Amino acid sequence: MKLEIVVQVLIEILIVIGLSRLVGLGFRRLKQPLVIGEIVAGVMLGPSLLGLLAPSLAAGLFPPETIPFLNVLSQIGLIFFMFLIGLELDPKYLKSQLDVAVLVSHVSILVPFALGTVLSLLLYPLVSNGGVSFTAFALFLGAAMSITAFPVLARIITENNLQSTRLGTLALTCAAVDDVTAWCVLALAIAVTRTNSMVGAIPTILLSFGYIVFMVTVGRKFLKNFANYYDRSGRLNQFVLAVIYMGVVTSALITELIGIHLIFGAFLIGAVMPKHAGLTRELAQKTEDFVLTFLLPIFFAYSGLRTQIGLLNSPFLWLLCGLVLLVAIAGKYFGTYFAARVSGIEKREASALGWLMNTRGLTELIVLNIGLSLNVISPLLFTMLVIMALVTTFMTSPLLEWTYPKRLIRKDVVQRTADAVEPDYRILVPISNPNSQKGLIQLAATIALGNAQGSAALASAGVYPLSLIQLDEEYAFGSTPAEAERLIAEREQRMAELVESLEPSYVRSVVHPITRVATDVAQEVVRVAESDRADLILLGWHRPAFSRNRLGGRVGQILSTARTDVAVFIDRQQGSLDKLLVPYVSNIHNDLGLEIALRILVNSQNSTLTILSVTQSHQANDRTYEFRTLMEQLPPSVRDRIHTPQIEASSPIQAVVEASATVDLTIAGASREWGLERQTLGFYADQLAVQCHSSLLITRRYSQVTAHLSSVLGATENGTSREADQSEAVT
Repeated sequence: MKLEIVVQVLIEILIVIGLSRLVGLGFRRLKQPLVIGEIVAGVMLGPSLLGLLAPSLAAGLFPPETIPFLNVLSQIGLIFFMFLIGLELDPKYLKSQLDVAVLVSHVSILVPFALGTVLSLLLYPLVSNGGVSFTAFALFLGAAMSITAFPVLARIITENNLQSTRLGTLALTCAAVDDVTAWCVLALAIAVTRTNSMVGAIPTILLSFGYIVFMVTVGRKFLKNFANYYDRSGRLNQFVLAVIYMGVVTSALITELIGIHLIFGAFLIGAVMPKHAGLTRELAQKTEDFVLTFLLPIFFAYSGLRTQIGLLNSPFLWLLCGLVLLVAIAGKYFGTYFAARVSGIEKREASALGWLMNTRGLTELIVLNIGLSLNVISPLLFTMLVIMALVTTFMTSPLLEWTYPKRLIRKDVVQRTADAVEPDYRILVPISNPNSQKGLIQLAATIALGNAQGSAALASAGVYPLSLIQLDEEYAFGSTPAEAERLIAEREQRMAELVESLEPSYVRSVVHPITRVATDVAQEVVRVAESDRADLILLGWHRPAFSRNRLGGRVGQILSTARTDVAVFIDRQQGSLDKLLVPYVSNIHNDLGLEIALRILVNSQNSTLTILSVTQSHQANDRTYEFRTLMEQLPPSVRDRIHTPQIEASSPIQAVVEASATVDLTIAGASREWGLERQTLGFYADQLAVQCHSSLLITRRYSQVTAHLSSVLGATENGTSREADQSEAVT
């Protein structure tokens, strides 16, 4: 029988983890926190959906005898998750704008707490358990209304690149103060509940205070030994990790024996752990993978099994649920907004701060489960508050975007030194690895500038390497604002070294790196290109891991969605790119390739260009009137370096491959199949990507309006005119 239960529990775990990841990823596509999807997945497995649609299947998958095992696993997950929250609660968050943050955070707690207490007068006789005192009920409801989920809020701030703005730092400080205060209120509520009176809770409160003082003094001093050990060894071995985990469990047991809850001890030891950068990072990374991917989804499933939306079976109960939601949102938003306005924060930032502080997420779910376990709140109220937690977290990102759009965030965050003159021609260059993509930046500089060294030429062009740090996991340590700042600073240093290595030295003045975090690299590249009005996106080629198309993956996503011209560079490490080849057949993508080649030619006096026309037997010349007109517009010094051979070949692709052996760079437009094959550049370009002997640049045109030659041709004509005027003056 025991073996059968173990097998049943393992099957449940497989289902829980698989569905949590699947639904979580779906919510990530909706630009929502992964945790919302995981909570929804847990609710789907409970009586609210699976139990409603297939009650026999639900009973077979989650029989009552297995629920205690899920509870034990979920409690272990909670202990170590709270340890992670404490570990990532950096004291530096409590130093920025502390006077404003203390006022805003406490008002944002007091207002919803007070409203929750008033609401409890209505809810207590309707939805409470009979054996619970009103004081305990009111304290729990007030705490549930007041909570802000620091981990989810920190993730949203990092995703929106707000961590270096005044709004971001203030929100983090407010949430940190809010967290500490709210957990104290919750501890008080638990103590009152377990003793069933405020007076009876005094010994528990005194013991809790004494343990906190002990941990902040003696405990912190002892834990500093781990930081010293890390400085000596540079790593955490399994023995030291075991000692730390034993400390987490011991601290959790102590707070449980005191009479509050297991989670407080785990949170406390994480909070007092020395915030040594290397120690914190390695400890978080070693802990979070198993906790977040294995144990937390079980907690969500356990919570979902206790959530019964079917209990809201009348319009009156749904009205009560709406009232709970209204009080939670209004109390948190208006409390935060008015306190921020009194503190001198302008309206837009105060409003954005109000929506950020409404984030409840997983932290709210922890509070609710404690309340349900202690029978302070009934299953009906539990369900109402779970709906409230989901709605308030779900609405944060869209309301933040509505109140404080990303375009305004970009103005608030100084990403680069503003140019005195806005460039006429902009190239955006996504960089995944600064150590290996110098050739990509060098090509971008050549296209933008070549060897034109005049101040006017330097002012007319701009190259913007975009280095994105991708956030993959919801509560991963790398997604915390402090770690994101460290990663950004590290990447900025590498980008600066890359720019300094560019030759000739004058091109460095037109290269302006942008470094930021992103959850979806392709979407962020497209968005930055649009907001910065880039004329060209220049991509490096990366072989996709899960795609048959050689130019699929992120490159394919950008090609499919970018509303600007795109070029994909396959670097064969040729060194100089003086000898250019453009296999030309008239279409808009080849026209773009020709314009880029001519731009290099105009900018660089050492370059030569071969425009190769390959025709099959009895095929007419494909050089159009527009092509001939373009050639005539070029100055003689440029036309003299252009060769236009025409050859016949049964295999045009093979002819181009053979011709590429004698040049440094081949520039080929996407083939006509582009419109049908949305994740590749067509058979022709796909084959060249494999067989071409030289470096290869494949171009895809989005708009026929963008003129890549206007700025350089205008500069050339002006320069010729100035030379003629000077000659006449001398004469």
